[in-house]
Amino acid sequence: MEPVEKLFPNYGPEGQEQIRKAMSLAEDVLRDEVRGNGHPFIEHPLGVAKIVSDEIGLPPECVAAVFLHEAARVRPELDIRSLRLEESVYTMVDGLNKISTINPRDTRLEAEKYKKLIIQYSRDPRVTVLKLADRLEVMRSLHFFPKSSRERKVLETLLLYIPIAHQLGLYNMKREMEDIYLSYAEPEQYRLITNKLKATERDREKLMSEFIEPLKVKLSEAGIRYKLKIRTKAAFSIWSKMVKQKVPFEGVYDVFAIRFIIDCDEDPKLEKDLCWQVYSFVTEEYEPDTKRLRDWVTNPKPNGYESLHITVKNREGAYLEVQIRTRRMDEIAENGFASHWSYKGIKREETMDKWLVAVRSALEHPDTDAPEELPQPPSREIFVFTPAGELRILPVGASVLDFAFDIHSNIGCRCLAGKVNGKAVALREKLATGDSVEIITSKNQRPNQDWLGWVVTSKARTKIKQALNESLVKAAADGKELLGRRLKNWKLELSDELLHDFMKHNGLTTVNSFFAAIGREELDVNVIKDFILTAEQRHREAVEAAQAAEAAKVRQSVTTSRDDILVLNARNVKGIEYKMARCCNPVYGDEVFGFVSRTEGIKIHRMTCPNAARLLEAYPYRIQKVRWAEAPAGGTFQVTLRITTAADSGILTRIMEVVNSFKASIRSFNVSENQRQGTFEITAKIAVLSNLELDKVVSQIRVIKDVIKIQRQ
Repeated sequence: MEPVEKLFPNYGPEGQEQIRKAMSLAEDVLRDEVRGNGHPFIEHPLGVAKIVSDEIGLPPECVAAVFLHEAARVRPELDIRSLRLEESVYTMVDGLNKISTINPRDTRLEAEKYKKLIIQYSRDPRVTVLKLADRLEVMRSLHFFPKSSRERKVLETLLLYIPIAHQLGLYNMKREMEDIYLSYAEPEQYRLITNKLKATERDREKLMSEFIEPLKVKLSEAGIRYKLKIRTKAAFSIWSKMVKQKVPFEGVYDVFAIRFIIDCDEDPKLEKDLCWQVYSFVTEEYEPDTKRLRDWVTNPKPNGYESLHITVKNREGAYLEVQIRTRRMDEIAENGFASHWSYKGIKREETMDKWLVAVRSALEHPDTDAPEELPQPPSREIFVFTPAGELRILPVGASVLDFAFDIHSNIGCRCLAGKVNGKAVALREKLATGDSVEIITSKNQRPNQDWLGWVVTSKARTKIKQALNESLVKAAADGKELLGRRLKNWKLELSDELLHDFMKHNGLTTVNSFFAAIGREELDVNVIKDFILTAEQRHREAVEAAQAAEAAKVRQSVTTSRDDILVLNARNVKGIEYKMARCCNPVYGDEVFGFVSRTEGIKIHRMTCPNAARLLEAYPYRIQKVRWAEAPAGGTFQVTLRITTAADSGILTRIMEVVNSFKASIRSFNVSENQRQGTFEITAKIAVLSNLELDKVVSQIRVIKDVIKIQRQ
């Protein structure tokens, strides 16, 4: 590891000596510990320490506390006081150690309860900020963690740490954690927003240049030194508005703000006067919306935030948000009070004292300056925990009984009651996000018909039905084995579609009843053989007819689909052909852009394409704006859907019926069975006229009973 002087050059010799002692002890204790990527675990406390030092600006005793805390977690018996450091270091280590014993499930993931525990354990309020720095480093390294742990940490960060960071005014940390959350929770939406931000970057720069031009002379004559900066809204913040206001990306009007950062002496009266002077210049030149004026210069927020916000309308009628602040205000707004002590001429002790008072006040008065309501996790899912803290994801409306079957089928079948957050409840009790659930079982318990009315998960329903039909199991197993041997000898295959047709023709309602009928010799296997041979002949005839129709439809699509798209601003590229990119298969109506390839003309990609970010960033000069024609010209587009369902043969017919009920057609249909999960994994390729028609198909398939998940490839 690099020497302390190089890692933490901002501190003097005394501070570096404290850090050296703590870091040396941590290196020794953590020598055999590794992270999920196989790297030494010491990388974690070092990463947290760099955030504390370089990004927040806390003093060296806080950095020392980070290293000693991780060492004490591995070896609680360690005598850290032998290092003879400042007493505040040990106070912070004690607080961090106590906080590390808090299991968020004990708080049902409620931020206010979690903050109360932090206050109880934190005699030094800086402990709270150290905990936030620790979580930020964890989020930056989230890809090291297993999937279940990753999901839990993402949820904890959204509900616990992001609100605390907002309340303390640590906006840089807050924004970064929000964006990391979004990239894991809603990856497609994250790609869409970040790609659109990249695609519109030049437009924002042009708007800023046009905005400042009329103001330059006035500001110069007034002797005001300033820096102009574009503040682009974070992806998470944009997504939150899209969800809350139910609008697309283009419907979010404050995607960016133009920020004046005034360079002046740190005199309160001077700073305030200059901010209002710049405000007057802006509102003289542009029409202001006075209802949206926010004066946090005269009355700063409790967390120390100071700035003037105003919305103005430019000459083209576009509304722009303008923020006016001084350099000191900007530093505090971005990183909080703690970072401000590093400014030249400012006494560190005075600023730190102000900041500590602000932290303590924010923690003890959680209702002050509460953040905007955050979007909750996807509404179709809840997050609950086992007594050991293991995360389980279930659909909304899931009961204690669903949870029991999710743990294990045997536990579900023997489930007698449950305890939710330590309170005894009945099997039908509905669960909520953050619940800690313990299952009580009895060897005499057996499933009954009522259970089917209490559960919502396909796994629970399947297992209950299997238990209720226990008398059929042996006969079904015998029949399945007999049929399997005969089919192997005949070199025939009974597909799911054929099985469904045969059962319907013979009045059999379940697969078990089908195999049981064979096992009980109620059904002659030779009848099945004749049925398969007849069906194969019909299938060959249908395939030949379908192939002829498909060839004609493909030819028609090739000749008509070109009319569906118009290339804009391309007067000099007449004759260049375009193709739909195979990596994302755009459909008429999707948000798209063109990429000028070297040999294949213009390729059309969806904005949510996995390759979009790379193309937009690396080759901006080859990006072509495109739009669809007013109406499709009659061509079709091929889309791949991946569908997960319960292992019910009837589901295949219901899906086909839905597709055929719209202006769509099935091109291929592949089914594989996951016997361990009791599910079908279906890959369906369908042809549609537009994304509107595709949305209708997807929404109707999603509401089919026993459909678990559907996604577009």
